[in-house]
Amino acid sequence: MKIVRNIIIVILVLLLLGVIGFCICIAPNYKKSGYEDRTNLVINFRNVTGTMKGEVIRENGYEYVSLDDINNYFDRYTYYDSKYNYIIATGNGHIACFDINAGTVKIDNNTVNAKIIEKDNLKYIPINLLEDFYDIKVKYNESTNIVAIESTNTELKAATTNTKVSIKSKQTNFSRTLEKVDKGSTVYVKEVAESENTDSTPEPQTLKGKIIRWYNNMKKKMSKDWVTVRTENGTIGYVNKKSLGDIKVVREAAKEVEKAKVSLVWDYFENTIATPKNDSNTTYKGINVVSPSFMFVDENGNIKENVGDSGLNYISWAKSKGYEIWSMVKCDNLLTDNMRSMLSDYKKRESLINQIIQICQKYSFNGVNIDMENINQSDKEYFSRLIIELKPRLESLGMKLSVDVTAPDGSPNWSLCYDRKTIGDVADYIVFMAYDQTSKNGSRVGSNASIEWVENNINKFIKNNEVDSRKIIVAIPFFSRMWKVNSDGTSAGSFDINMNKQDKYLAKATKKEWLADACQNYIEYVENGFTYKMWVEDEESVSKKLDLVEQYNLGGVAFWEKGCETENIWNVVEQKLF
Repeated sequence: MKIVRNIIIVILVLLLLGVIGFCICIAPNYKKSGYEDRTNLVINFRNVTGTMKGEVIRENGYEYVSLDDINNYFDRYTYYDSKYNYIIATGNGHIACFDINAGTVKIDNNTVNAKIIEKDNLKYIPINLLEDFYDIKVKYNESTNIVAIESTNTELKAATTNTKVSIKSKQTNFSRTLEKVDKGSTVYVKEVAESENTDSTPEPQTLKGKIIRWYNNMKKKMSKDWVTVRTENGTIGYVNKKSLGDIKVVREAAKEVEKAKVSLVWDYFENTIATPKNDSNTTYKGINVVSPSFMFVDENGNIKENVGDSGLNYISWAKSKGYEIWSMVKCDNLLTDNMRSMLSDYKKRESLINQIIQICQKYSFNGVNIDMENINQSDKEYFSRLIIELKPRLESLGMKLSVDVTAPDGSPNWSLCYDRKTIGDVADYIVFMAYDQTSKNGSRVGSNASIEWVENNINKFIKNNEVDSRKIIVAIPFFSRMWKVNSDGTSAGSFDINMNKQDKYLAKATKKEWLADACQNYIEYVENGFTYKMWVEDEESVSKKLDLVEQYNLGGVAFWEKGCETENIWNVVEQKLF
């Protein structure tokens, strides 16, 4: 009797599962999607119509998508400027400025008519005009009322149907037919990885659980025979692999070019005519980029160029040695209010960018290094906009953009004013100025750049700010900080000492030891009733910092600044990096 009862239970459970399976997996598939009365938007292999903030509008031969949806699906840096009623889009070496009032768009240097549609508090952009910006192709199919947007820089697979095929809404022949395609038609295929069909949730070890597990395993085996496809009409659904010929790659993914490690040295001279610290015979071992301070931003937000005859000689020398030239753009004395006035205004940013570009073209620079400080935390979005809008202008000329930032933690005008994630996304390189660990104006005494502090902040860039490690350049100081210390251990003042001027202070040391945690030599001595302390930057400490490039797969290193180093330091750099 017990065996008969178990058989009856099994039969009842199977019948129940069959009814449930039909109700859950089959019957609803005959329902319509609910979006048949509107133009659907398909992006690659996903119909996003139900998740859009707005809708798709077709007008004047264009397909319009809302700014909110463009930010969500394509580029979060597309921006509305309320002051001028502009929409700014950037990407792939292009910049577009939609003038809503005028009904025009300026793409790079060309202006055409293109109005922005405003509906239900949303602004709609003709996305066809931004195909090159976002690496996409936009296509409308009248028969299905679908706008299909396909990424053009990703891998694409296709197959030819070997029979007349019904595109199904689910991975079963019992589901709703979305479209029928003839034999010999091309469909684009998204092959699902095996892990996507795996349910790792264990079923309870009961009779019912075993039956459910058997049923789920049967469904998984059946689904493996199905693939997701997109038809030429933009319909997305499923077909059985048996209905298709060989699946082949018809477009390769864009390949990322491997970049050489950057080894940059800043060559700083005051806001006057350049007086570089080299002659025609000078060679820097282990260096492939020089960054002379050829551009300064004045109090009016204009660029002051300080190349001069000696600067021309410098440019000639650098090119003869095979060094790339990334000119610095400095803002040494610009007050925060003036900085805000310049950064917060699109037309002022555009003017500044135009000046930078003109100078870069004039001297055939290979890129720029943006070094702007004294920014209000409240203005960090505007500084990011400068970087976002400068990048395509430089990219179109084959020039690189690097941006200097401080460590992630600190005061509003020193550290919190940089959006490191955005800068890391947009710029070619983000330069971490890995010094000033201990403020020279504070009461606390300590290292200027201990390796534990440098390494900890590199991790913050990567993990907290989500910056690609290959974009991070870690900047190493060619100077140490000497502390004059009171009897209670607080600072009575400090001064910086260039690496090549340290010997006379090292000779005074009554105590010298290697600090393993800091990876620095530490010295101290007493003079005139004060204790002098210094965490020394030298060949040993620099060598340890250079190891971080390989350890974290960083983009490279930079050195502040030329003229402060000891001669042998270049041998260390060359041995470690090249």
